[in-house]
Amino acid sequence: MTEPQLPDRAPSPAPQAVPATVEDLRRNLAAVRARIASAAERAGRPAGIRLLPVSKTVPEERLRLAHAAGVTQMGENKVQEARRKARALADLGIRWVVIGHLQTNKAGDVVAFADEFQALDSLRVAQALDRRLQAAGRGLDVYVQVNSSGEASKFGLEPAEVPAFLAALPVFSSLRVRGLMTLAARAGQARVRECFRTVRALRDAGLQDGTVGDGELSMGMSGDLELAVEEGSTCVRVGQAVFGPRPAGSR
Repeated sequence: MTEPQLPDRAPSPAPQAVPATVEDLRRNLAAVRARIASAAERAGRPAGIRLLPVSKTVPEERLRLAHAAGVTQMGENKVQEARRKARALADLGIRWVVIGHLQTNKAGDVVAFADEFQALDSLRVAQALDRRLQAAGRGLDVYVQVNSSGEASKFGLEPAEVPAFLAALPVFSSLRVRGLMTLAARAGQARVRECFRTVRALRDAGLQDGTVGDGELSMGMSGDLELAVEEGSTCVRVGQAVFGPRPAGSR
């Protein structure tokens, strides 16, 4: 069966103004969801693609507004920032997702507050998480991070390492593998699509041998979410298009 040729489209820009009200955030969320729906329609995919708002560097007051606008889950890159926010916003019942690289000595912090970890890329981290989770009597949803671009600046497993890594994870019984995650190259759209297709192929192979759980694909951010959805993403991680531009110099 010949794969349909999906048209390249320039990504929509992130909003330039910082949202100051619940209505501002509702508008931003609606705009992102419209982009997701349009991309899914072009690709002939059903609705239901998950929008994960990424709240790194966003102050707690704005996160309370976002919750009032309907946001019930938030993604954070840095464990210390995420844990501080989880404590400060505990009354809201937000589901916290860690999407940044994790060192083994921070595993206990993740177990203390996170519901999901999307950047698993080493057996040492898997072991550290599992040990802490077993002690706490709980489990954790995880995505395996793939370095689909081959860039040294990015974390994640090389694509060739993914099958063996997935096959080694069942020994860590508290980790529930849900799928794969990646960050595409900062490049032209053809290269971005290539990154997403690499991870989709790994997911498809993992579904065949039963190592990739539900087969979810966390791919796409504010600037490339359309391409990610067209290439099979089931979860897009969106920060600036929801919360506005980050402070100058933030990472």
